[in-house]
Amino acid sequence: MTQASPAFAALEQRIDALGAEAPENTVSVWLGDLSGHVRHASHADRAHYAASTMKLPLVLAYQRDVVSGRLDPERAVPVHNAFHSVADGSVFALDPADDQDPDTWAAIGSTRTAAQLAEHAITHSGNLATNLLLDLVGAAAVAAVLADVGCSPTTVVGRGIEDAVARERGISNVVTAADLGLLLAAVGRREPALGGDAVCGPVEAVLRRQQHVDQIPAGLPPGIPTASKSGWVPGISHDAALIWPPDRPASVLVICTTIDRDEADAAALVASIASAVWAADTADGAGAVDAPGTGDQADVAAAQQPPAP
Repeated sequence: MTQASPAFAALEQRIDALGAEAPENTVSVWLGDLSGHVRHASHADRAHYAASTMKLPLVLAYQRDVVSGRLDPERAVPVHNAFHSVADGSVFALDPADDQDPDTWAAIGSTRTAAQLAEHAITHSGNLATNLLLDLVGAAAVAAVLADVGCSPTTVVGRGIEDAVARERGISNVVTAADLGLLLAAVGRREPALGGDAVCGPVEAVLRRQQHVDQIPAGLPPGIPTASKSGWVPGISHDAALIWPPDRPASVLVICTTIDRDEADAAALVASIASAVWAADTADGAGAVDAPGTGDQADVAAAQQPPAP
């Protein structure tokens, strides 16, 4: 945990109190700029089950394949609900009741384009779309994205969604708030190691079309532009967002919570923490952005501007 400034002290006390409620409770916060410079962090290197935040590096891997020519975004992908476990090759299926993307389910027996799967994996947080896209892109390509951004070994995408056999054998999808922050900062600055604007621009655009905005975006003042990816399963609620304040350079905020609350209460908790971070960051007068260690300065400056409507 970084040394809390006076403006962040009350937030740190609240996070500590939440952690003291139960041994498994963990709240992690990472706030930084597009260079990856940390303005505030609290338990940001703690491991959390990734939930749907694993879809962010997956879609980055997809877009890299598109830009390299390895994958045609208009490729017709058969839509089915039968997947092979990475642990032993056994077949498993998803439960449509646990998905929020009826459009992809409606296409079973037909096709969707690779681009449609990538869109729905983010904007609708579609699980079926995600597993189909992961089969198309491959876990190695996702691991390469994490490595090229400089994520820690803690953050891994080891399996598809609901691969129970793999889960039982300890193969999981894990993130830290710090690593999600590095991923989004790289997108925002158009990181050359990821493929520059050709990769990061379209991914940021789909993140701006996010339909699930009841966590970090809900805790910010009305009208603040964001591009985000959230995730929720019982006991887990995360959100990671690029934020364009009207009077300061762009920033990245990640909040990961492992706390046993229902979906609405968990989202409200993340939103309230985002509100507290915004208030503390504003009180600190933050806004100066360190010169990035990578990337073209003009690209970074452009990415720090609010997105066009």
